[in-house]
Amino acid sequence: MNGLINVLKPPGLTSHDVVATLRRLFATQKTGHTGTLDPGAAGVLPVCIGQGTRVAEYLIDKKKTYRAELTFGIDTDTHDAGGKVVSRLASVSLPYDRLIDVLGGFAGEIKQVPPMVSALRVGGKRLYQLARQGKVVERKPRRVTIYDLIPVRFNDTGLYPRLLLDVTCSKGTYVRSLAADIGSKLGCGAYLSFLIRTASGRFTIEDAYTLEQIRALWDEGDRSFLLPIDEGLSEIPALTVKEKAVATIKNGLPLSPSGICGGIGASNLPPFVRLYGPDGTLLALGQFQEQLNGAWTYKLTKVFNLPATHH
Repeated sequence: MNGLINVLKPPGLTSHDVVATLRRLFATQKTGHTGTLDPGAAGVLPVCIGQGTRVAEYLIDKKKTYRAELTFGIDTDTHDAGGKVVSRLASVSLPYDRLIDVLGGFAGEIKQVPPMVSALRVGGKRLYQLARQGKVVERKPRRVTIYDLIPVRFNDTGLYPRLLLDVTCSKGTYVRSLAADIGSKLGCGAYLSFLIRTASGRFTIEDAYTLEQIRALWDEGDRSFLLPIDEGLSEIPALTVKEKAVATIKNGLPLSPSGICGGIGASNLPPFVRLYGPDGTLLALGQFQEQLNGAWTYKLTKVFNLPATHH
């Protein structure tokens, strides 16, 4: 069984729990996810099965989109609802114009200090393991990119205003840290009171399956939840190879121009491509390599052994 599954992770489970559940269900060891989602958060978690695990690296780098709720006037030690309150104002008056102005300062590339409850390793131990021991260690700021910050709803009727916000960001962004930094900039503090990941690359929450739905379909012999491996590779240009080149590729040997359908020249060739057999089966991923004599080949970086596609 090879492919990708767009899983709707429930709150309360770790990303590893989701992988372990599917590993048991499908009785396969080759299972992995493409970007950790906090236990308290829900949402899109693409999972790779079988040879799908070999394309995980191309999915991890994709943009992520979240719907987040920020509550102002309260700080917690984890920057989210699961932590202990470390400061609380009596009440907060927050003009909307001021909030929008501050949000604008967080668009683009920013520096962010990973929270102590993250899964990053420091000295061989994950930060959240150290945090459980009551330890706090120095973390280096990391550069991340915030592509979009779109206010959805602002509620300032209570003691503590709340903002519902859609965030599109690069991999490695901690939305809980973003919430705390926004609160700090406003001078009132803030924590992440709710988080759901609505998209990871091209995988969206509208098309995601719950673990219960996956189990029910599996029990019925229905594999409609399983997407092909190349579903997450659509941004990589595709080339079809001639039948005579299929065996060459399966043996991991470089692909020469004569093996490509369409007789293309060396100008404007994509630097990185998906290679398909005449029957539409994904064979490999290849990197363009030019020789000193002007000749060129595609050196194979990944070779897949997938069953033939029947049209």
